[in-house]
Amino acid sequence: MQATTTGLQQKLQQLIINKTKPLGALGRLEELALQIGLVQQTEQPVISHPHIIVFAGDHGIAKTGLVNAYPQEVTAQMVLNFLQGGAAINVFCRQHALALKVVDAGVNFNFSGYDDVVDAKIGFGTGNYLTGSAMSLAEAEQAIEKGKQIVAQTAAGGCNCIGFGEMGIGNTSSATLIMSAITGIPVPECAGRGAGLSDEQLIRKINTLEEVYRKHRLDQLMHEPLALLSAVGGFEIAMMAGAYLEAVRQHMVVVVDGFIATAAFLVANALHGASLAAHCIFAHTSEEPGHEKLLRYLNARPLLNLGMRLGEGTGAALAMPLIRSAVHFLNEMASFDSAGVSKGR
Repeated sequence: MQATTTGLQQKLQQLIINKTKPLGALGRLEELALQIGLVQQTEQPVISHPHIIVFAGDHGIAKTGLVNAYPQEVTAQMVLNFLQGGAAINVFCRQHALALKVVDAGVNFNFSGYDDVVDAKIGFGTGNYLTGSAMSLAEAEQAIEKGKQIVAQTAAGGCNCIGFGEMGIGNTSSATLIMSAITGIPVPECAGRGAGLSDEQLIRKINTLEEVYRKHRLDQLMHEPLALLSAVGGFEIAMMAGAYLEAVRQHMVVVVDGFIATAAFLVANALHGASLAAHCIFAHTSEEPGHEKLLRYLNARPLLNLGMRLGEGTGAALAMPLIRSAVHFLNEMASFDSAGVSKGR
């Protein structure tokens, strides 16, 4: 298999070199074309029925108001906004012809009667990890399996390129704790303002999360992703981790969004026991300060830096046209020979 991949890589590189352009002139698009060809194991990759899947879940910590600027109810309100087509992710998916799925992973709201939401609810929000565990080990495993099932169903419908987004008031706190536990980077260096905390609120958030870190002894859970999810995770984060695992298994092109989505990718890596990065394209660097550090930890080179900090999969949606462009130039651009153009020396 290694010899086959090496041979394919050489063929793809030669195809890219022979396009009618100076060597390396298409920059990152050339790297993307090579990566996508290797993921799909073909010299003629295609992007078929690309999807964004948004996983939504509530966090028990948000009920305290210690780490969040917005009340917990905003999670459900934003999911309803997604279903009505009014959020940024809806706009970008319509613009770029991307299919959008919205998944109730564990929102503190009953969505019965709303046909457009995927019902994968594990519970009505996680527990408050200041006083106990966020979820049981069984719930963490269930969420991971649900994520795998949703991606498997999406792949069966012909999708081979997928990005994941999230919605959950308080989920930057969960992502901060997961990042700190796995990377060893101190909590204050991972934490950010989330949806818009003031300076005073940010200090309170950091103090709260450091207390949680000590309470659950997260420094001992670096190599125990299920226990880490159980202690401080979110249902949407656990489900997203499972989604990454299945997307890679399906040889899909996976587009990683912002801070929370990258923290879920970190969990997926830990569950897999090795890096999944060869299958993944990192869409952007968000304004959440922990995200840049996390990308650096992963040696990931994001495509965009637009100063965004929205989540929802918006960065992944905006990266999709670049991914399509990489595939199109590889398949459609003339070679020096076919165009009768002289090569440079």
